Amino acid sequence: MSLIQCLRARQILDSRGNPTVEVDCVLDDGSIGRAAVPSGASTGTHEVLELRDGDKALYGGKSVLKSVWHVNGVMMKELTGKSVSDQRIVDRQLLDMDGTPNKAKLGANAILGVSMAVCRARAVCEKRSLWRSLVDQFGAFCPRQIPVPLMNVLNGGKHADSGLSFQEFMIVPTGFDHFSDALRAGVETYHALHRILRQGGYVTAVGDEGGFAPRVPDAPHAFDLLLQAIAEAGYRDRIRLAIDPAASEFYKDGRYTVDGMIVDAHRLSDYYMDITKRFPIVSIEDSHSEDDWEGFTELNERTGSAVQIVGDDLYVTNVERIQKGIDCKATDAVLIKLNQIGTVSETVDAVERAQKSGLRAIVSHRSGETEDTFIAHFSVALQTGQIKTGAPCRGERTCKYNELLRIEEELGKEAVYMSPFG
Repeated sequence: MSLIQCLRARQILDSRGNPTVEVDCVLDDGSIGRAAVPSGASTGTHEVLELRDGDKALYGGKSVLKSVWHVNGVMMKELTGKSVSDQRIVDRQLLDMDGTPNKAKLGANAILGVSMAVCRARAVCEKRSLWRSLVDQFGAFCPRQIPVPLMNVLNGGKHADSGLSFQEFMIVPTGFDHFSDALRAGVETYHALHRILRQGGYVTAVGDEGGFAPRVPDAPHAFDLLLQAIAEAGYRDRIRLAIDPAASEFYKDGRYTVDGMIVDAHRLSDYYMDITKRFPIVSIEDSHSEDDWEGFTELNERTGSAVQIVGDDLYVTNVERIQKGIDCKATDAVLIKLNQIGTVSETVDAVERAQKSGLRAIVSHRSGETEDTFIAHFSVALQTGQIKTGAPCRGERTCKYNELLRIEEELGKEAVYMSPFG
């Protein structure tokens, strides 16, 4: 297997126009792997450190030149001449170089950029698709499943200035046999929603993840708009709904301020139970604040198998926090974000811990995205069965969907599209 000849990092822009890290890994056979690191807006306090410079004269303090310097300096020096044959060995070397529990020394954005770039370089060297290379590194079986997309078509919370308490309102195309058909149905519903909003006099500007950001008073009004769009597109009962309230963002001092109410964790669960009875909601992500384990556990028990309860800020792709959730039965699914933990291997460990304990894993983008399609390959390789990568709008979102179409084509008749929601 080829050796690392050099690492080359640069500062580029993410989808919000903020700086982020891009890394090229060049091997001695000429193979080049490139990776760009995303950035979140609604971030959990337990995530690893995204290192930014803090110099207000450069991008308002958001520049990442220190992370770039770390890649081009100490990380290149330590990894030059090292083999890319085993991703875990490379990632362990990165962790040892940093030596901190939250990757604060070198920055998780620098570390992840190198980790992902090495993965891509190895796949290029092998002359095979990234997902196939990932399977050889980490997979226990031959993947066939293309993930079900949870498409964020209405934005609220920190992702938009819509006034909605909940951050994401998603459509989930479940009643289809092929990913390409499910994607088409989602796109047609998205366009139907656009027509409905425009005809209703709503603003049709989009939020960070490509979803529309109309000023509607509360979640039930948003759900009504989504159901109207689904019906107009002709997919009633074939497309369902999902939400990401991102409850940490409207939690303070033991109370939640949501849709004009101020409630405790139990009453918030009551509200979720009410809306799941009124609307075809199959998944709720971050229903409660990131350390409200009791709130999650209560809602998970009350919904049973009828609704998927997902932890994002609760877990931050951290194996120890995931294990705590398993022990107290806090959720039945885990959201997976590579930049929450900082290396490919640690992300794989989080997926495997969840899956081996019977929890679903959902690979996710971030609100500040790039044109990198790594998560599309990662989701297929690890057979997560679900992916979040935004609305079918804006290039940093559609590139992931387009890559999944290519993977489905590559798999041919072996490709499987199967809803986890029945």
